[in-house]
Amino acid sequence: MRSRTLSEHLDRSVGPKRILSLDGGGIRGALSLGYLARLEGRLRERLDAGEGFRLCDFFDLIAGTSTGAIIAAGLAQGMSVEEIQREYRALGDDVFEKSFFRRGVLRAKYDESNLIEMLQRTFGRDVTLGSDRLRTGLLVMTKRLDTGSPWPLTNNPAGKFFDTAEAIPNRDYPLWQVVRASTAAPAFFDPEWIEIARSPEGWSTKGLFVDGGVSPFNNPALQAFMVATLSGHQLRWKCGADALLVVSIGTGRREPSVRPTSATAGHAVGSLVSLMDDCGSLVETMMQWMSRSPTARGIDADVGDLGADLLGGAEQFHYLRYDLELSRRGLEAYLPGEVSDAELQRVSEMDDPRNLPLLERLGAAAAERDMQDADLPDRFL
Repeated sequence: MRSRTLSEHLDRSVGPKRILSLDGGGIRGALSLGYLARLEGRLRERLDAGEGFRLCDFFDLIAGTSTGAIIAAGLAQGMSVEEIQREYRALGDDVFEKSFFRRGVLRAKYDESNLIEMLQRTFGRDVTLGSDRLRTGLLVMTKRLDTGSPWPLTNNPAGKFFDTAEAIPNRDYPLWQVVRASTAAPAFFDPEWIEIARSPEGWSTKGLFVDGGVSPFNNPALQAFMVATLSGHQLRWKCGADALLVVSIGTGRREPSVRPTSATAGHAVGSLVSLMDDCGSLVETMMQWMSRSPTARGIDADVGDLGADLLGGAEQFHYLRYDLELSRRGLEAYLPGEVSDAELQRVSEMDDPRNLPLLERLGAAAAERDMQDADLPDRFL
């Protein structure tokens, strides 16, 4: 296939359009990479594209939150899935390095300096959101804490704040810093300050950013659909099951649990995680409700998989969702007899690098079983 230019990827007249959405989930992003490796391989073969094929050649917009933002930025720059997997293996121990001096409820659990070093090395210290090193559309989901507003940051040149004269334009934001902001998970890492305005007199205004997963969009699929189609975001892509493809990849669904503890902070973090899970479930519900989806799952006992329901009476896009349940039943379905009780107990943790080998095997096995060529119709190739 002929690679599209960034302009062609974003141009509403060049279609059909294809969106890739990547959930947050810390170290569990390794599971997402298993799905992505198969997706890259199957597309390369179906398109007869050769070894130089990258997912940025196929998708017109790649969206990510938190760990998904790291992967999305790498893919948008033309990295292969294998290259990103290598970075992830190095990332685990370096980024999630525990320190005695960072114990206590009033300090972030991890020092972000290793993460910053990795992001600058991988994406380039001087590469900005407006750089031509980004080969396709990129959406990074962040949350501005000091104003309480979700910030979807894109490299769309037509975006309202991309080239504004009223503040520092989005195109000048360092890419590594945008991704770092999206990964600044409360309790795990300190927030990220980004300079957003500078006066002629030299006064600087900074925004305080935290993990995009603190917004309703830890699963950024719905936000990506809005960015692609709402007039205010300036892309205005055509809707329809034959015109727009959304592929959404998760990092594993956790079993809800509450552990008795005397630490109020522990309950606070647990409540935040539970809220993120609720938002993720709502996003999945909305996406299935609006689309044609051969991968639809049962949301709950009341609504089922929404196969009999369609919001507004028209399919807005063709929707593929790949994820799995991080329960004994869920893991046995893909790795029968291979997961110990100890591994099961910790596999849902977002910051335990010991889980990397298991998550990689699990993602590869799930992708092999669940991702079928028939899911993705030829009209999108």
